Amino acid sequence: MRLFRTAGLAVAASAAFALHAHADADADRLEQNRQAVLEFYELAINQKDYQAAEKFIGPHYIQHNPMAKDGKERLKNFIEYLRASQPDYHSEIVRSFADGDYVILHVHNTPAPGEPGKAIVDIFRLEAGMVVEHWDVVQAIPENPANDNTMF
Repeated sequence: MRLFRTAGLAVAASAAFALHAHADADADRLEQNRQAVLEFYELAINQKDYQAAEKFIGPHYIQHNPMAKDGKERLKNFIEYLRASQPDYHSEIVRSFADGDYVILHVHNTPAPGEPGKAIVDIFRLEAGMVVEHWDVVQAIPENPANDNTMF
């Protein structure tokens, strides 16, 4: 009976260790995904450097913004447009979250200095650590809000 109880404890301890190791691996993957999107976003949106950002883009790029077309080439065109027509366009990432293969950014976007800008929630889906899909929700920041709360 004692041998059975000892074996049972060993199995339980082994299972607990395996669960902890799995949780650590998941946490590492989430942080790797989050860091990949943060670096991608900085390179693509703020530095407007598609060539540097491209290393974070998967073999396909699906766009859910109804004003943007799918594809890596279309993303490249958008970044080049920003660089040429809105050089001061900047997005401050206020907070970021990772959930599985999704990374969510809460962003304060300002097209030019002194403008109130927009509040944006960007959602990215990754495959094998690469950005392959994007959604966004954009809301203009009003000059005269109905309350004293900020959007951030």
